[in-house]
Amino acid sequence: MAIARLHGGPLDGQLIPVDDVTQDQLILPYSETQVVYERAGEAENTGDGDGPTSADYRYVEAQDDIDPDPDGRDD
Repeated sequence: MAIARLHGGPLDGQLIPVDDVTQDQLILPYSETQVVYERAGEAENTGDGDGPTSADYRYVEAQDDIDPDPDGRDD
């Protein structure tokens, strides 16, 4: 198992487990839509004794508009 570090977008700062950090894109569910993150750079900690393998992913787009207050409760 490996770790994806997400940068930007609605999931900024989150770490999520992934099976393969060599994937160029992650398409993740978010609310009622999906968000796309692309790998930025090479995987780190790929050796046997240096911790979990990880990679940075940067936000690209959302499938639909993201509305942080879809039901108007924050008004």
